[in-house]
Amino acid sequence: MMKVLLINGSPNKHGCTYTALNEIAVTLKEEGIDSDIIYLGKQPVAGCIACGTCRKTGACVFRDQVNEVAAKLDEYDGMVVGSPVYYAGPSAQVCAFMDRLFFSGGGMKMSGKLAASVVSCRRGGASAAFDRLNKYFGISNMHIVGSQYWNQVHGFTPDDVRKDLEGLQTMRTLARNMAWLLKCIEAGKEKGIEPPVHEPKVATNFID
Repeated sequence: MMKVLLINGSPNKHGCTYTALNEIAVTLKEEGIDSDIIYLGKQPVAGCIACGTCRKTGACVFRDQVNEVAAKLDEYDGMVVGSPVYYAGPSAQVCAFMDRLFFSGGGMKMSGKLAASVVSCRRGGASAAFDRLNKYFGISNMHIVGSQYWNQVHGFTPDDVRKDLEGLQTMRTLARNMAWLLKCIEAGKEKGIEPPVHEPKVATNFID
């Protein structure tokens, strides 16, 4: 069965961000797609220290949830990252987690997968945080799934979010779009359509 990884980047396990992600999970299930929600927790998440250890060992030097998720990436066909909005940006925990996950465990493990981000805010800053999270996908040969609006919900509590009918509808539309695209990819594989073969990466520095 196809499966999507849902990452809850909020320090509140069952808060507003979870409410949005759960709406996606329920809709994916209705479409025959399995999912797992992982919670990053309340403990500090170390940021990348540019030590280069992962380039030698294949794992981040910090032995925590980043390595656990990286080891299971092959199980997932898609990813949705959720975060509250703090100062018009994602949470510090989710940014540190994503920095290290994509740098140490990304590359070919991310390439070709579907991806989306969702953000939760009381009032403003949603589009800036949403844009920040999508940057991870666009640089990793992932396919960003859209919805009927930018993927955001509004409210100060989960009950508030449940009253945001447009926001929750946006989550359901996102889930259905992701499910449809996953099924299209699967059908393409059955017809012998292979994923693109990428050229060796060229890195150009802007220094003479």
